[in-house]
Formats: sequence, structure tokens, C-alpha cells
Amino acid sequence: MAGPADRSRIRRVLELGSTALALAGGLVLTGLMLMSIASIAGRALLARPLSGDFELIEIGTGLAVFLFLPACQLRGANVIVDFFTTGMTRRGRSWLDAFGALLYTLAAALFAWRLVFGGLDYARYGEKTMVLGLPLWWSFVAIVPAMVWLVLVSAYTTIRHLRAARA
Repeated sequence: MAGPADRSRIRRVLELGSTALALAGGLVLTGLMLMSIASIAGRALLARPLSGDFELIEIGTGLAVFLFLPACQLRGANVIVDFFTTGMTRRGRSWLDAFGALLYTLAAALFAWRLVFGGLDYARYGEKTMVLGLPLWWSFVAIVPAMVWLVLVSAYTTIRHLRAARA
């Protein structure tokens, strides 16, 4: 059984990795914003927008969302509806939080597993974007590790909520 120092070290590693992924997501969104500005300015000033900008925005936004998920889960920043749990004891809410985190872990694991096969299918069939002709499989190279990291973070938060429920 891991002691408090081990748990703290695990938390720091998960925090560091999740923060790095979130910063990468922020960089992706910043790049998309700059590209959008350039495209809008090109359309307004030169009657020539950037070709395929919407494709990059679709892919980049999806990528950014996946990159943000682990930090959101680790910090407990997901949207929750606490209307039904306001009258519950702290212990009861911790049990529900543990159950929710477990479901989230299982869903993230399922998505990570299926995204591997989705990316392989895109690569095998040579799926590309319509305008720019970019291969679609490359986005899975970043999305799958982010989902695997989310599985680790979600498992950690499940354990953390279970410990709180038993305390």
C-alpha cells in the first residue's frame, strides 16, 4: 500500500503531466486563434481567406479538448449537478464522487482503446481532409496518449474519492 509520500509523488507526476497537456492545448487554441485572425483579415482586406482554415479549426479544437481533460479531472473542474446531493453527508457525496470517477475512468479507457483502432483505420484507409488533403490519423497520435493519461488521472481520482468516503 502506498504511503502519503508516495501518493504525494504520484499526485505531483499526474499534476505535471496534466498541466503540460493543458498548456499544449492552450498553445493549439492560440495557434487556431491566430490562424482565424489571419484568415478573417485575409478575407476582409484581400478577399482571400486561408484555404482549409475550418478543417484545421475542427481538428485543432478536438485535439485541445482532449488535451484539457486530464487537468480538468484532476482538479475536480468538471461540471457537476449537485442539486440532489446538497442534503447528503460529506461521506455520501464522496461515495457518489468515487462512483462517478470510476464510471469516468471506464469511459475514458473505452474511448482510449477505441481511438487506437479509429486512428489505425484512418491510416489504413488513407482518410484525408477535403481541402488541404491532410491525413486524419495524425491527430490520433496526440489524442490517444492524452486519453491514456486521462485514464490514469481518473483512476487516481477514483482512489482519492474512495479514501475520502472511508475516512
